[in-house]
Amino acid sequence: MIYEADVNVRKKLVPMFKNIDSTIVLSYLQGHMGTAWVDNLENPTVAQITVGIFVFYAGNPNTKEAKELLYNLPDFTLAIVDSDDWKELIETVHHGAFEKFPRFSFHKNPDHLDQEHFQYLLSALPEGYEIKRVDKNIAKESSFHELSEDFINQFDSIDDFINRGAGYAVLNDGQVVSAATSFSIYDDGIEIEVASHPNHRRKGLATIVTSALILDCLKKEKYPSWDGANAESVELAKKLGYIFKESYDTYFIEV
Repeated sequence: MIYEADVNVRKKLVPMFKNIDSTIVLSYLQGHMGTAWVDNLENPTVAQITVGIFVFYAGNPNTKEAKELLYNLPDFTLAIVDSDDWKELIETVHHGAFEKFPRFSFHKNPDHLDQEHFQYLLSALPEGYEIKRVDKNIAKESSFHELSEDFINQFDSIDDFINRGAGYAVLNDGQVVSAATSFSIYDDGIEIEVASHPNHRRKGLATIVTSALILDCLKKEKYPSWDGANAESVELAKKLGYIFKESYDTYFIEV
């Protein structure tokens, strides 16, 4: 049997997830967003943390509760684990219903991020486009949500995003065509989410709008964490100044 963790249990999970280098995990462990489930509320030995589409597992995979947790998934799941034993369990439990692929992490060092470089990138905004901070009006725009469902979904509401999150959008003829926001937040910063409309790509808009968000974070002494989902994301990160650390296995699981 599994149980939803409360604030007291959450504190007990910190050492269990020490080997997963993700600010999204910190979002839950530090009490900002997300949920967790465990096998035992008093002395958890296995746990699952969920923040949006990301699901993280740690602890002892050799329990019946570990298998139960592997079925406790959102409709769209990207699962990340901290050991080969967990990977083997996922591939056994979800045999024929998963796709394994790499994601890419970067060193989290603010010294790698040059504010003058971002100012230079911002100066390349093409004619006919304008950049704005995401406010309530932009956050309600259908064109904003059509780019990515994850721009503000981890927050309780639009007001909650405005109060605790951050984001910038590029507009063209009143429509949001590119945006970068805080997918999640943690004590010392944010995890970045960025997307652009297919008809407006190859114009540097993702670079520009992300530069605005990163500058905003750096001025507030918050770290804008980057995690790459594909080769394009890796190249954009390098262009912005992030330094590649390593790739790691991720599982897309069809529920």
